[in-house]
Amino acid sequence: MTAAASVETTAALAAETAGHDAAAESGQLLPRSVSGIQATSDSLHLGNYIGALQQFVEHQEHHDAFYFIANMHAITVEQDPAELRERTLRTAAQFIAAGIDPERSTIFVQSHVDAHPKLSWILECTTGLGEAQRMTQFKDKSAKKENVSLGLLTYPALMAADILLYQADVVPVGEDQRQHLELTRNLAERFNHRYGATFTVPEAGILKETAKIYDLQDPTSKMSKSAANPAGLINILDEPKALTKKFKSAVTDNDTVIAFDPEAKPGVSNLLTIYSALTGDSVDSIVAEYEGKMYGHLKVGLAEIAVEKLAPVRERTLELLDDRAELERILLAGADKAQAIADETVRVAYERVGFLHR
Repeated sequence: MTAAASVETTAALAAETAGHDAAAESGQLLPRSVSGIQATSDSLHLGNYIGALQQFVEHQEHHDAFYFIANMHAITVEQDPAELRERTLRTAAQFIAAGIDPERSTIFVQSHVDAHPKLSWILECTTGLGEAQRMTQFKDKSAKKENVSLGLLTYPALMAADILLYQADVVPVGEDQRQHLELTRNLAERFNHRYGATFTVPEAGILKETAKIYDLQDPTSKMSKSAANPAGLINILDEPKALTKKFKSAVTDNDTVIAFDPEAKPGVSNLLTIYSALTGDSVDSIVAEYEGKMYGHLKVGLAEIAVEKLAPVRERTLELLDDRAELERILLAGADKAQAIADETVRVAYERVGFLHR
């Protein structure tokens, strides 16, 4: 390539990269929303539903939405291959059952788009070792494991690639991913400064009021699939009787006053937060509704609401899993759309860093 051609190509690439942002500002394009969830369990849990899926559904109304099943992130810890394949499909089915519409959102599997590891390598080479080691999730997880994979350390670079590939304007994530998203923003700005305008610098879409849902048996710990006591974990695919039983047995305290006080009354506060997230009612209005009533009344009321919200999601998920060919068709169609956009971003990034054209 001649020097003149190189200059022309660089100018064209800059224009392409800026195009999405400029069009979004002028109202020609919807802002783009990108996020994903790992496929590491048979069922997503209530924290996923409130902190992620509800936001995904809301974002698709006013965004160009891309949502993926993060099966590549899943193998930072050892996975059974057959289980991973099954859980990938089950997670996709729950996306759709929760209200993510394949006609309005692009739903795909991370490993179906090979641009993710391609950009991840470039971003790994843009990330400092100290930055990766300071990630809270890496420190927490590595402290609990004897064998720590390199993937666990470089996980944030792949997450950054997941986002930057699609020139995301906003990333709906839970509060626990804020640090990773800040690193993504830093990497985008660093790359843009070093090589020229390439990536959109994304904003975090964190719903602060319901950023964290806590374990029903240990309300000081975030609800997680690795809960020590299964009774503390609400799964989207739990049967209605199981949901009701878990809420009725939720840990509260020895007091009888229903009030929102996360430090003094973490169990009751967690129930009020979940109630608010599922109904859209303010915590203050819920406290007023249950004034003079006992904890049992709150638990029963919340259980009924949870069953009303989650039972249809469970039923629709099982229906989707009965027609796996159609589910796979939806995922492949989403991957085709995602691949076209991601490949263009990789092409630009490769040009920026000086890789030869094939």
